[in-house]
Amino acid sequence: MAVGGGAPPRLMGVINCSPESFFSGSFVPCRSIRERALSMIDEGADLIDIGARSTAPGSAPIPVKEEIERITTALTELDGSGITVSVDTMHAGVLEACLRHDVHVLNDIGGLHDPAITSCAAAAGLPVIAMAAERRPGDARGTEATLAALRHVGIRAAEAGIKHLILDPAVGRWTEERTFEDDWDLCRSFPRFSELGYPVILAISRKSFIGDLIGRPAADRLAGTLALTARLLPHADMVRAHDVAATRDAIFVIRKCTEM
Repeated sequence: MAVGGGAPPRLMGVINCSPESFFSGSFVPCRSIRERALSMIDEGADLIDIGARSTAPGSAPIPVKEEIERITTALTELDGSGITVSVDTMHAGVLEACLRHDVHVLNDIGGLHDPAITSCAAAAGLPVIAMAAERRPGDARGTEATLAALRHVGIRAAEAGIKHLILDPAVGRWTEERTFEDDWDLCRSFPRFSELGYPVILAISRKSFIGDLIGRPAADRLAGTLALTARLLPHADMVRAHDVAATRDAIFVIRKCTEM
């Protein structure tokens, strides 16, 4: 599956195996994983992102052993399905366990900061989605710091021999220090992230900065998410979404409009 380079924007559907996730609607019990994933593919998703722990500020961390158990149980349900699967983890031990299943992409919010997961992904030949991160996920604040962090991500990937890299500018409240305006600054500057020469993912679905603006909880942020998607899609090569059918329709309409 080509990403960037003139290919149409790819749509990633989100499935969480973590009941702690900020948006409860994204949690899928293991017995329903295969059904939900196939439904998302039917609705227009190009790949499915499987995560097994919450990364929201203040969320209680879970042991790596528990993350492995959650995510591999989910992956077992998808083995043999033919679905392109991305695994959302920043732990090398989790990735190693995932590689015993049908896994095609690593989504690392740690920005390839850990040499162990970087080496593991490179050895497996996985394409990587890597978020702006220096020491912690999303610790860069402001456009210039985010660009610098993403340049470092590119260097780490190149040095490890990772051939296919997608950059994530880390929009969202990843740390306690991040503010509402930090996220809107990144959105206003989104076209700049393509200047680094890699495909860029838009991962803003139902996030708190949208809710803060419109005064809505996560369950009621779809309209705000789609409005922002419409604004930023021309500068994105992949869209990560909880709401696949609605996002697919939005992408079709946005792309048709840009043909005019």
